[in-house]
Amino acid sequence: MYFKNIKLALFIFFIGLVHSESVLIKNATIYDGKNNDPFVGNVLIEGDKISRISQSNLRGDIVIDATGKIVTPGIIATDSELGIVEIGALSVTRDDSSDIYKIGFSIYDAFNPHSVLIPWNRSNGITSSLTLPQNTDSPIGGLGSFFVLDSNLDITGSSDIVMIGRVGGSSSSSRAATYSIIEDLLEFAISLEQGDMKSNADISEAIDDSSIAGSMDLHPRDVKALYKLVNNNLPLIMKANRASDLLKLIELKEKYNLNLIIMGAQEAGLVAERIAKSNIPLIINPINNIPGSFDELASNINLAGKLEKQGITLMFNAPRDHNYHLIRQGAGVAVAHGMSYAGAMKALTLSPVEVFGLGDRGHLAQGKIADLIIWDADPLEPSSMPEKVFINGEDIDLTTRMSRLTERYTKNKDQPNGYRD
Repeated sequence: MYFKNIKLALFIFFIGLVHSESVLIKNATIYDGKNNDPFVGNVLIEGDKISRISQSNLRGDIVIDATGKIVTPGIIATDSELGIVEIGALSVTRDDSSDIYKIGFSIYDAFNPHSVLIPWNRSNGITSSLTLPQNTDSPIGGLGSFFVLDSNLDITGSSDIVMIGRVGGSSSSSRAATYSIIEDLLEFAISLEQGDMKSNADISEAIDDSSIAGSMDLHPRDVKALYKLVNNNLPLIMKANRASDLLKLIELKEKYNLNLIIMGAQEAGLVAERIAKSNIPLIINPINNIPGSFDELASNINLAGKLEKQGITLMFNAPRDHNYHLIRQGAGVAVAHGMSYAGAMKALTLSPVEVFGLGDRGHLAQGKIADLIIWDADPLEPSSMPEKVFINGEDIDLTTRMSRLTERYTKNKDQPNGYRD
């Protein structure tokens, strides 16, 4: 028995050694997500963290020579449906809407870490995602969550960290009515006391006493989310483009002390000074330069560069539902039209972390989570691809369904398709 225990202990010890092998990425050109100037150096990964970054020699169990390669933090998609939608046209593959809940609708428990869209976007540099539901029939409502795209069934993420909303654009209701509803909801939330939130029964009483809550048929879950919005500094992403809408949202932010982020903001250049003064981050698509509606008449391809000069925090989104990795193409367009390279990289990596409180990601520095990419060339060029993707310090397999299909139908050509592996 004694010797069996010794053998078991040694076995566990050596297994631990195998799983704790350090990884050294040497001679890489490093964009750390924060500083303006890249530098050539070495990155040492131990466990799930970056243990050292240095221009001096380091040692690691596994050594990757990244001479001539670029290393960046993993890209964070700040406006996606990853894990909750497979095919937009098929309702059976969508988990992004609810017929019952409005403000408090959460998509967190529907997240599928084995979605086929995750490996595809990950192989193009996306390592984590802010996944958002559809807009509900309330002008504010629906809760988004943060997910690490490692495909593990034990999901790494943070639930219900942001609320979404929309004014103008595709909305068919009057702007005047929309703003009135928003203000009535916020006034209702402010009127709630902690005692009103003790139980669902107490919340139901508060709903019965509120004309706006009753007319909108709110549920206790909705009221809890609304209370969190005004009392817990929950970020609120509002989708709007027209300059007059941006000014109205600034007014609402200041009146109700909202943690506001504006998405779209195609006419932000007209009111950039006001946005900067109010310290409101923006999520924009820097490729947009043709108005998609009357709300976007002032769209401008130079928008990102102009907003950066005003000191506005920027993040990017992309118009294609499945190809969220195109945000790096948008970042490249932004750089080509006046934005700094370091600013564009920060918009893809560290800015979402700082805006949404996503922890120790988005920045290559000692003690940070080892989410990083080794690129074969400039990551802001669409033709460049990751050679290695590390998430939580793990070297991720970059195989996708598309790469498997390519392999299947380009080998064993002498056999019928159905007989190929």
